[in-house]
Amino acid sequence: MSNENSSLHENLSRGLEERHVQLIALGGAIGVGLFLGSANTINTAGPSILLGYAISGVVLFFIMRALGEMAVEQPVAGSFSAYANEYIGPLAGYLTGWTYWLNWISCCMAEITGIGIYINFWFPSVPRWISAFTALALMITVNLINVKAYGEFEFWFAIIKVVAIVAMIILGLVVIFTGIGNGGKIVGFTNLWRNGGFFPKGIKGLLVTAGEVKNPDKTIPSAINKVFWRVCIFYIGSLTVIMSLYPWNKIGVLGSPFVLTFNN
Repeated sequence: MSNENSSLHENLSRGLEERHVQLIALGGAIGVGLFLGSANTINTAGPSILLGYAISGVVLFFIMRALGEMAVEQPVAGSFSAYANEYIGPLAGYLTGWTYWLNWISCCMAEITGIGIYINFWFPSVPRWISAFTALALMITVNLINVKAYGEFEFWFAIIKVVAIVAMIILGLVVIFTGIGNGGKIVGFTNLWRNGGFFPKGIKGLLVTAGEVKNPDKTIPSAINKVFWRVCIFYIGSLTVIMSLYPWNKIGVLGSPFVLTFNN
């Protein structure tokens, strides 16, 4: 069995370049949870959600560091499911693998539903199910071609997300500090503690809320070490700008905070 596993691992197609992994790691942290789901978290915790994301970033960093160490030492397909199977036992590996599968089935459907909501906002005549089904078919097709095609797909779409958020942060800061686009009136950061303070819902609101990679010993640590800074820039940075431009208690009831900002 060990010889068969060794042969299987040696024959894996390692088609992901370092740029693919870096952008997959970068873009993977940016999804419906930030673009659409952040509206609910803002409505639940108010501006204190920024502290929640900072704490989550620290926790995530240590988890990813631990997983990264194992991925570098043993870069096999299966990730933590394979590690649980080898170091704890078959039952742990079995349960971990299926739990992970169920998690992503749910998450992917949420992401695809989010695409339908976005497209329907900009193009109301397009039914949500059509855009959602089209996105699903595209994802399946790309994944079935080969791992390098998947890497390229993720690379370019991650760039689109990153550029969009960075552009929003920069333009938002211009409005905040200069008042351009707001009739010359400087916005500042006062919306972060107006309307009930930084903890408008109290502390309770805050509390509620690599087997296919080339050169994994170099690529994986580089991607892992940047996790905390990605959370700081893309989650904390973008939401700080948004909640400075708009009162938090209005953002949570108007759909995607990002769509609200770009639309205005």
